[in-house]
Amino acid sequence: MTKKIIFTGGGSAGHVTLNLNLIPLFLEKGWKVCYIGSYHGIEKDLVAKLPEVKYYPIATGKLRRYFSWQNFWDMVKIPFGIMQALWIVFKEKPDIVFSKGGFVSFPVVVAGKLNGCPVLMHESDVTPGLANKMSLPFVSGFFTTFEDTIKYVQDKNKVKYIGPVLSDRLQNGSKERACVVCNFKAEKPIVMVVGGSLGAKSLNKAVRDNLPELLKHYQIIHICGKGQVEENGDCEGYKQFEYVDEELKDFMKAADVVVSRAGSNSIFELLSLHKPMVLVPLPVGSSRGEQMLNAKSFANKGYCEIIADENLTDGRLFLETIAKVYRSREEYIKNMQNSGFKATNNKELAETIISFCKNKK
Repeated sequence: MTKKIIFTGGGSAGHVTLNLNLIPLFLEKGWKVCYIGSYHGIEKDLVAKLPEVKYYPIATGKLRRYFSWQNFWDMVKIPFGIMQALWIVFKEKPDIVFSKGGFVSFPVVVAGKLNGCPVLMHESDVTPGLANKMSLPFVSGFFTTFEDTIKYVQDKNKVKYIGPVLSDRLQNGSKERACVVCNFKAEKPIVMVVGGSLGAKSLNKAVRDNLPELLKHYQIIHICGKGQVEENGDCEGYKQFEYVDEELKDFMKAADVVVSRAGSNSIFELLSLHKPMVLVPLPVGSSRGEQMLNAKSFANKGYCEIIADENLTDGRLFLETIAKVYRSREEYIKNMQNSGFKATNNKELAETIISFCKNKK
């Protein structure tokens, strides 16, 4: 009989990427794959590229930690989403449900539990997100990226620390190819600035405000985010990109320092590549503070320096922090080489999920 898995997760690329990496592995093994996401989230567009996967949209309410009149409407959406998910899970009868978190995941996790289906969940950050916190009573197993996450979970028997789940997408990069694409000189240092898939306006502004001074010392690869490339902004030693895919491994290989937000997936990829980092976590007003916790965890181990988002307007601090990391790059690299951090690849996690499913039979 054909095995079946339902994936869920959405709202941001971080809640979808792992699922997208796992889905082909299950398809290769002959599993039927379904995905439950929102009506208009990023996950719908990304899963649409996989014709073998049946996509089910459900109503989803944003789970806010602060007062908003929108909370009252969203509280209606959540039970409606649960009812939709209950019917989908009942109809599809999956062997297992895998959740990556985000607002859309909670109704699916509850539906899986109420339908008697094993549910597994993954958390990328140090502390569980609100959706994952609410989902914890309903899951059979909870995978964590950070070992410290275990102390935030009451039922320790559910938790399994697996470390970051990394693909090999950034391996075998070529500095030579990067220099050709960007028209850079191989002998001059390269700083890569990455603001995430949607970009980071404050980080983009800091780069552009300080560009003349930066270009005295470095060449800059600037991944700006969707719609944030400055027209006619490229110049000698400075190359902008809205988004990169195939070229990213080459840019990573070429970079001497990477300036980045502090999303878990991104910083662990940088750690695996031993890239000295300047991390600019999302401000608390734009997040629950998880990126600052991620960044502090790395800073305490000597992998990076941190600039608070609100301090990006201080051009001197911005320039001095990059200069410090570049000057001491060998020290940061040595710390990362000696980290001994645990990682799991996509195939190992897929096998763990399948094994869990078998053990529950």
